[in-house]
Amino acid sequence: MKELKLADFSENVFTKIGKEWMLVGASKDGESNAMTASWGGLGIMWGKEVAFVFIRESRYTKEFVDESERFSLSFFSDEYKKMLGYMGKVSGRDENKIEKANLKLVKEFDVPVFEEASMTMICRKLYRQSMNADNFTDKTCIDRWYGDNDYHTMYVAEIEKIICK
Repeated sequence: MKELKLADFSENVFTKIGKEWMLVGASKDGESNAMTASWGGLGIMWGKEVAFVFIRESRYTKEFVDESERFSLSFFSDEYKKMLGYMGKVSGRDENKIEKANLKLVKEFDVPVFEEASMTMICRKLYRQSMNADNFTDKTCIDRWYGDNDYHTMYVAEIEKIICK
């Protein structure tokens, strides 16, 4: 594994996040958990390169992200699409998803970095905000995405490091 300088990152984020998906992972109390996400973005905020990540209130991974200073965003090649589907459907409350998905954690990091990932961003949380119905200017989003009132929390995190295979 090698480090990629942020200035050298040139991937299409619409493809990486929206079509290929990613695992959002965090660790707490010596345990790690991760979930599949296809909503988020990368950009500049407060003079820093940041990732914007959205996690629903009901997700078990949110507990890990909330209790950690850092989290990871891991990207995989197409051959791992089935695994990403599994990691998005099954809750870590019910089983050890990482183990069942045959993912191997790289021990030298304090956040989940997977041997199988083609790229992992290690991010330090800067800000979080819970989404709610009052803040939507387009109310059709509420009916389409939040009929069950399971809103997302938005996280803004500084990308500290990018690790590649």
